[in-house]
Amino acid sequence: MSRGENWIGCALAALVLAIGSSTPSAMAHESRPAYLAINETAPGQFSVLWRTPVLAGRRLPIVLKIPDDVRNVKPPLVQELADSVVERRWIDAGPNGLSGRRIEFIGLPLTITDVLVRTELLDGRTMQTIARPSHPWVEIAGSQSGWMVAGAYLRLGVEHILSGVDHLLFLLALLLLVRGWRRVVATITAFTAAHSLTLAAATLGFVHVPQKPVEAAIAMSIAFVAAEVVHSGQGHTGLTARWPWVIAFSFGLLHGFGFAGALSEVGLPQNSIPLALLFFNLGVEMGQLLFIAFVVAVTAASRLIATRFALTTPEWAKPLPPYVIGGVAMFWVIQRVAAF
Repeated sequence: MSRGENWIGCALAALVLAIGSSTPSAMAHESRPAYLAINETAPGQFSVLWRTPVLAGRRLPIVLKIPDDVRNVKPPLVQELADSVVERRWIDAGPNGLSGRRIEFIGLPLTITDVLVRTELLDGRTMQTIARPSHPWVEIAGSQSGWMVAGAYLRLGVEHILSGVDHLLFLLALLLLVRGWRRVVATITAFTAAHSLTLAAATLGFVHVPQKPVEAAIAMSIAFVAAEVVHSGQGHTGLTARWPWVIAFSFGLLHGFGFAGALSEVGLPQNSIPLALLFFNLGVEMGQLLFIAFVVAVTAASRLIATRFALTTPEWAKPLPPYVIGGVAMFWVIQRVAAF
């Protein structure tokens, strides 16, 4: 390898370590959104489902605050699940209902989590919106336009892929292995086509796959490609190096089921399912392209720095990126299999 190419290996290793260190050990998706569903069951009366994620065994410190004059019809029920805490309430908001009322999320600014809020009213109107740490409240205002639904799910897709470290590591392993722009484009296109198919099929209910085995298989797919990168560096041309688009398509089907699992946590607006699904998928693709552009920029900058300062990479550091990727992936495999 040339000096520039050797230095790129160190830069990519640092990138992988930075990604891995930002992830809690218990979860690969560290910023899964909280979810609030409000359904009007009678004039002024609502059923409320409030779900907050559990990360590393701890419930996120977000507290739902409904207007003070709203009363409970019956006591709330709380259910603790492995990955979330679900609270159900039945409330009476009076003759004017919740229209124009503000619902707050205390503690949200202290997190990196969003809250997806879906409201369904008796007259058929729906509202789908997202509360963010910078804007920790929503107002119940009635129906939404298609543009509002599209914008909410587009951003949700971008945030999901950029916070999904396992998906990013898989992409990074492919980029380390595949050489040449045409092969890179073909590989990423195959990955995109595959996960788009299974995302749609699973979300629309055509296919049902248990989520825990899918998450374990996704981690195994990362370890497999990382091993292929190691073999390629040793001069052995493996299956992935010869036909990267085939492997990308095959494993992309698995990753699509993973995306569908995340989307199922927040649901789809019943009157805008195709639109929400389309823009969530577009958001995933946008986030994927942003990550690839970032890796390309790091690579180009590393090459320039290495050339300018005549930097070289120590022999022991050359295989570091695939070993780090594979090590993190195998940790996830063991962890996720143990969770069955």
